[in-house]
Amino acid sequence: MTSASVLPKSIDAFLRAGPENFHEWVMRRQLALPAFCVAAIVVGAGSYGAAMGCWRDSWQALYTGIKLPLVILLTTAGNGLLNGMLAPLLGMNITFRQSFTAVLVSFAMASLVLGALSPVALFIVWNTPPLTAGTTLTSPEYGFLQLMLAVFVALAGVTGNIRLMPLLRQWAGNTAIARHVLLAWLAGNLFLGSQICWVLRPFIWDSKRPVEFIGPEGFSGSFFQTVVHAAWRLMFS
Repeated sequence: MTSASVLPKSIDAFLRAGPENFHEWVMRRQLALPAFCVAAIVVGAGSYGAAMGCWRDSWQALYTGIKLPLVILLTTAGNGLLNGMLAPLLGMNITFRQSFTAVLVSFAMASLVLGALSPVALFIVWNTPPLTAGTTLTSPEYGFLQLMLAVFVALAGVTGNIRLMPLLRQWAGNTAIARHVLLAWLAGNLFLGSQICWVLRPFIWDSKRPVEFIGPEGFSGSFFQTVVHAAWRLMFS
């Protein structure tokens, strides 16, 4: 079997791949697979970010279209190392390269899901009352949009990680160990990804501030605090 034969030949083949394909992709040392995954992240997450940012203006769409793939790539780099340490502690012996490749594949799948959800995100943005100078952080429409778009990102991330379960089961030879590793990886993705997301702020921020790539508010507060406040405003405003 040549190396080219184990590479995904299309997005459909990539998303429908079974554990044997995953195993071949992760075990082989080749640049074509990481390049494919990075391209999927840039295009899929970038289109979803642009749909989010267009609620404000075209510059915000451009910035968010850049920042969301950047958040995913930075999270991939950090969690590739973290997951490579967690897996052996939980009974699964894999190398850091295999961990990084598996994480990259999962985030590429998540990004393709986000790309598919871009029209849905655009529909929500289009039908949400427009952002004006009078829109504040406590406005119900702001909380609804922020929460819904974050939920889509979370669902895509969980979907991408769950697709790794057959591969983890094959590596571990035990369903319980594979499940524990998957849960540990999900937790790592949540905590590291949310904090990177908080600093880069791919989500729409205060309407009274100018459009900027990274604002000073990214270095105060936390992502979880903002999500809780958004849910509270939506339920009790």
